[in-house]
Amino acid sequence: MRAVVGVTDNAWAAYLRDRPHITEANFWMPSARTFRALAIGEPFLFKTHWPNNRLVGGGFFSGFAELTVAEAWEIHGESNGVSSLAELTQTIANYRQVQPDPSLPIGCILLRDLFFDETGGGLPGPADFAKNIVSYKGYDLTNESPIEADLRRLLDISTLRLAEGDTLLVPGPTRGLPTLTVPRVGQDAFKSLVLSSYERRCAITGSRVKPVLQAAHIRPVSDNGEHRVDNGMLLRSDVHILFDRGYLGVDPRHRLQVSPRLRMDFGNGEEFYAKAGAEIGVPRRRSDRPNQDAVTWHLDTRFLR
Repeated sequence: MRAVVGVTDNAWAAYLRDRPHITEANFWMPSARTFRALAIGEPFLFKTHWPNNRLVGGGFFSGFAELTVAEAWEIHGESNGVSSLAELTQTIANYRQVQPDPSLPIGCILLRDLFFDETGGGLPGPADFAKNIVSYKGYDLTNESPIEADLRRLLDISTLRLAEGDTLLVPGPTRGLPTLTVPRVGQDAFKSLVLSSYERRCAITGSRVKPVLQAAHIRPVSDNGEHRVDNGMLLRSDVHILFDRGYLGVDPRHRLQVSPRLRMDFGNGEEFYAKAGAEIGVPRRRSDRPNQDAVTWHLDTRFLR
């Protein structure tokens, strides 16, 4: 089990700590460089800048996405640790020493299940965390050194806990999946990750008109679906409705299925019949593509025969 300690602005951490209703966060990086230091579900801890240098809280990794500043605000809002798009745009411009521009790309480390030290004081920063580290540093939580022991102490205040075998357990029946082997992500992170994985293009129509693109669940959360990228597709809003109502489906080989009810009920649908049997657009990463169990569930329970 790994953990990352990331350097954060004191004001960013305080903003989220003072708003306990915010349970997800976008730990944004001013540049769009990638982040591969954690697996989904592993902890990301917040350390404030020197001279304060305190461990003040953290969250659990949902994934990484490259978004524009405007997209980050549209999806995550105050979970960016600021109160407005203008403030987010200006803050990132200050870091990059450029003119404010909401179309700038930024790196988004997406976190869920935030927790903070209630006193606001936190624990001392790791002894080996050099002053010249301005982004993050990784740690192996299975080590028994005093540094890793302090990190585990900070994790003790979260709603999740480490158990034998370094599995991340979630207490109670409503908190989600029990281990890291089948990871889940946050609701807002789901939207960002689906948008990024599908490269801002509708999986069925290819539309790139971003205001009408939506992150759709294949198996809805209300039917035991999860906020996982492989349980999602990026769909145009009208296509999303047709998919949810069973007029459209996707088979395990990612081919579009069109119900005969679409023509029977509405007398049209040629846009979709012309694509029937063709493979939809899928993410480049195989692990992000529609899960076979999810699409089979949808065909069996929602698709109109």
